[in-house]
Order: sequence, then structure tokens, then C-alpha cells
Amino acid sequence: MPAESTMAALLHEWLPRQRWFAGKDRPVTEVSLGTATELLPGDPGLRHLVLDVRQGDVVDHYQVLLGTRRVLPDRLAHAEIGRVGEGPDATHVYDAVHDPELNRALLAGIAEEAVVGPLRFRRAPGTAIDVAAPGTPMSAEQSNTSLVYGETHICKLFRRLSPGPSPDLEINLALSELGCPHVPAVHGWIELAAAGTGGPDGEPVTLALLSEFLRGGSDGWRLATTSVRDWFAMPLTRGTEPYPGAPARRPNGSYTAADPGWAGGDFAAEAERLGAATAAVHRDLARAFGVTEAGAEHVREMARAMRRQLDEVVADVPEVAPHAGAIGATFDALAESTEPLTLQRVHGDLHLGQVMRTDHGWTLLDFEGEPARTPEERRALGHPLRDVAGMLRSFEYAARFLHADEGHAPPAVALEQERRALAWAERNREAFCRGYAAAGGPDPAAHRVLTRALEFDKAVYEIRYEARNRPSWLTVPLHSLAHLTAR
Repeated sequence: MPAESTMAALLHEWLPRQRWFAGKDRPVTEVSLGTATELLPGDPGLRHLVLDVRQGDVVDHYQVLLGTRRVLPDRLAHAEIGRVGEGPDATHVYDAVHDPELNRALLAGIAEEAVVGPLRFRRAPGTAIDVAAPGTPMSAEQSNTSLVYGETHICKLFRRLSPGPSPDLEINLALSELGCPHVPAVHGWIELAAAGTGGPDGEPVTLALLSEFLRGGSDGWRLATTSVRDWFAMPLTRGTEPYPGAPARRPNGSYTAADPGWAGGDFAAEAERLGAATAAVHRDLARAFGVTEAGAEHVREMARAMRRQLDEVVADVPEVAPHAGAIGATFDALAESTEPLTLQRVHGDLHLGQVMRTDHGWTLLDFEGEPARTPEERRALGHPLRDVAGMLRSFEYAARFLHADEGHAPPAVALEQERRALAWAERNREAFCRGYAAAGGPDPAAHRVLTRALEFDKAVYEIRYEARNRPSWLTVPLHSLAHLTAR
């Protein structure tokens, strides 16, 4: 193992540049090695690291697979962290998730149910593991790293570690045992003894989740935004002349392009099916974990928490201030509600990027909850309409993402873009809610105050997230917030 001080210095420089590093808004004051476990000796070698990363008064724990080689192939140059030693004794250290020769050790460990130092590899009963499959990291993720092994397995490495078992593991295991058709089957997982990582009551910390790879699956965000592109590509109407494929002439003799259902690639039928799948998952979550009734005081505390977040975000993002009155009034209306709420485990961060369309229907993924929330908040019970609100927000995002960076469009163009975004979002929001209610979920139309408050709360959270992580996207939630408050 390279000298600890040298490795810490290299990692101090490398960590903040990684997409999955969550502390980009604060300087890193110290990096130290919490655990270092040798998984493969020799050259190349593989070590599993848990890093203790201090940023001011906060210490977070991050997971890194560290590869070591005397000679680093060109194909791994992009993954290099640095070099230690001098001359012929110099060693390259790099992020080994990009090295199929080394990352295969994770599959082998799960297949063998190995125990290596503080690491425990677990295999789901009755699951066969294809240990020969090479691992390829997916490029789309931000907060974690997923390795696709052949056409059989996908292994998600939780980069920023949270105390105790991951909600993603807990929920997927429970739903797999129930035979829920809308989640991928769990094949195994990797965990770390809680010592040194803050695990409550000695519970192990989840490091990775191995699941069924959904061959031929299509990402929900990609499908939805393809539909948006088709809709925006339709020509504008002029006067009374129709465009190809236009509906019948209006009674006043005019034509319009205001209905995205007339465009190719309409997404509404899929949105309705996705609503039904979400309701089915909520039913199974209630079966697996139970439900509880929350009275008026709990509802008031929900509203107070929403208010606190709103006040904090207004202070950080002044553009929210003009909308704070309307948002706060909605939270106040929720606080005055006397209707008890039925709470249960929910997804917690449901959006179009967390769902896949396969030949067998829609599948929900990534039950970790919102990454900026505390572990306690992510495990807390919630109302099922919290997930509905998250998906409604996602339709707003999909409708506007094409023009997130176009802040200087001519007024007429910007107005038409917003009209089309509203039309697409409304059509798919309505379809999702229709499918959700028809499949037995709480009807959002019958819980308007709650749904509206949850959607506003999610929008405020999004604005904080974008301001800290993707400032160029901040216009997306701000524009949709202006529309929501004007309703």
C-alpha cells in the first residue's frame, strides 16, 4: 500500500473533481483513510478504501476502489488518480471501477459470500452469479457508480456512505421477496462492519447492491425527452393554414399546435402506465412495511418543515422570493388540514430518471431517497403522493430541459417555448395521475392541497439542489415555479 500521507494528498486533489462527490460547494479540509482492505494482491492490485473526508465541521465517508499498477495502460489513463514513488519503483494508482480485470473481484466475492477484513459479500438465496462477466461503468449517474456485468447483473456502488443499511437495499429486498414485478430482482450486496462509519446499533453499512440487469430497458427520461423533442419540432401554425397531420379545422376557422397529442412520439399513454406501476409499487410497499395513521399535529409539523426549507432557499436564491407568498400560503393551507394521513415507506425521489421501460412494463429503480436529505429523513414514512409530486415535477423538467441554457431567446420564441412546455407537461401530468388513481393509488384530484404542497416542497428542494450543483439548470425549476404559483 502506498504511504498513507501520499495517498491522502492525491485523493485530496482528485475527490472534488468526481461527479459523485457531494461536497463541491465547500472546500475539503482533510482526507484520511478510514479503512483500507486488500482484495487482490500483486500487480495489478486492488484495495477497497473508505475515506474520511472533512469539510469544516462535517465528516463524510466515501468509498473508492483503488487499483495499483506499475504500468498503466492507455485505456485506464482517464481513471488515474496519481503516481507514488520514484523511478522504477513508481506505482500508478487509479479508480479501479474502470478496470474489468479488477472490478470482477466484486462479483467473485458475492458469488463466494466472502468475508475480507471488515467487508462482507452477500448473495441472495438461489441466485447464480456469472463471475466471468466483465464490468463496465455506466456514464449517466452522478451520486453513485454502477457497473454493468455482461447482460446479467448491475452493481451499484454507493460512493457517499450513510450509516446503516441503505434504503435501496431494504426496499428492493422486501419487494423482491413479495415478487413485485416493477422492481429488478436483488442478486446480492456488499456491506461493511459499522465500526468507524457511524452505523447505528452496530448495523453494517451498505456498500453496493447487485441487481438484475434490465436488458433492452429504456430510460424513462430519455423516452420522455424524445417525445418533447418531437413536440417542439412541429412547425408553428400561421393564419388558417394547417400543418401536416393537423387536427380538424376549429369552429373559428383557425388551426393550432397547442396539443402535443398530435405530435409523433406522444408519451401520454406511457405516462398513464407509469402511474399504474407506481400505484402497484406503493401497494406492495404497504404490504411489506405496513402503514400508520398521522394526525393533525404531524401534518402541521410537515408544513412547518416545508416552511423552514422555503425560508432557507429564499435566503440562498433570491429569485424565489417573488413566489414565496403563494408557496407559503399553500403550506399554511396544509397546516390547517384536519384530515389524517396514511403514511408508509415510499420511493422518496421518484422522477423519470429513476424508471425504466422494459418489454414487461415499467420498473422503478433507486429507492435511496433524495441525496441531500439525512439518512433519517430518507427512511422516514411519507404519504404516497410525495412520489406522485416528484414525478409531476419531473414532467415539468422534461418539458423544459431542451431550453435550459437558452436565456436570451427572442421574446416571441421564448413565449412559444413556454406554451409548448406547459402543454406537454400538463398532458403527461394528467395521464400519470389518471393511471395512478385508476390503479388504486390516492387520487391527487381528491387531495389537491396535499399534492400541491408536496409539489411546491419538491420544487423548492430542486432549486436548492440546482443552485449548488448545476447552476445552468436553475432556470428550469424557476420557470415551472412561476407557472405553478400562477395556477
